[in-house]
Amino acid sequence: MEILAVGAAIGAFVLIIASIILLRRAEEDPLSARIDEYAAREEPVTMEEIELSLPIADRVFVPVIRRLSNLVIRFTPQSMLDNTAHQLELAGSPGNISAAEFWIIRGVVCVGIGILFFFVLGRFGQEPGRRILYTALVTVFGFFLPAMFLSSKVRRRQDAIIKKFPDALDLMSICVDAGLTFDGAMAKVDEKWDDALAREFGRVIYEMQLGKSRRQALRDMSDRMDVPDVASFIAAILQADQLGVSIGKVLRIQSEQMRIRRRQRAEEKAHQAPVKMLFPMVFLIFPSMFIVLLGPAGFQVLRSEALGGITG
Repeated sequence: MEILAVGAAIGAFVLIIASIILLRRAEEDPLSARIDEYAAREEPVTMEEIELSLPIADRVFVPVIRRLSNLVIRFTPQSMLDNTAHQLELAGSPGNISAAEFWIIRGVVCVGIGILFFFVLGRFGQEPGRRILYTALVTVFGFFLPAMFLSSKVRRRQDAIIKKFPDALDLMSICVDAGLTFDGAMAKVDEKWDDALAREFGRVIYEMQLGKSRRQALRDMSDRMDVPDVASFIAAILQADQLGVSIGKVLRIQSEQMRIRRRQRAEEKAHQAPVKMLFPMVFLIFPSMFIVLLGPAGFQVLRSEALGGITG
């Protein structure tokens, strides 16, 4: 029975996580997609048949998750939802999930890992007290695991933006010198590359086309990145735009400064490398070397002592 319970817990855990990931897939308008599918079929079909052709996650789990999202929005403080939404924006909106859906993920991971670990400990014959204690600790860890993953994704995205930013400024400077406007230079970056920084420039262009001012669009981009280099660059661009300074000159100065900062960060990481390598060397590399180098000598010493005891 416990094996069946473990299998059921794993299956439910995987299905619910899959449904949450698929809930906000790249498709922006599901209704338009269903209408297009209806129009593309040669034989006349009903909307019910089209609904039944959808994956089970879209037909069964998505409505459940949406209702749970409404409950989360109702009972969760707005400040927590706003903070989570900001973290998701900093991470690049992975899976296009909302803040409420992310909290559902945290709850599902917490409960799923706790149930799974509880039954695994039961298979190893742990005492009930320790079993409950270890399960509680693992459940707490499962609750914080999605937040740790999100923080890691935010750091990786910010590092990628910092690494790519000087090259983007160089390209924009060349485009402005060639006669393009600042908006055209941002569009050129979006056209040339496909990374987090380029997509943010493309989003700025799209928001400006919808009517948002350049100043507000650039400030929103800075808030979505939370990178000091980008914030200083946008502040310089807005100040130059307000004072009438040449954008090309500002881009060249900013590009040079960003390259200097990138070189300084590389030198800082190079200076930190020996300290970071110390612990792996002491606890992992040196013991292996000692075993390889001193192991044969130790066997010879033991052998000579054994032979001396026999002769004695």
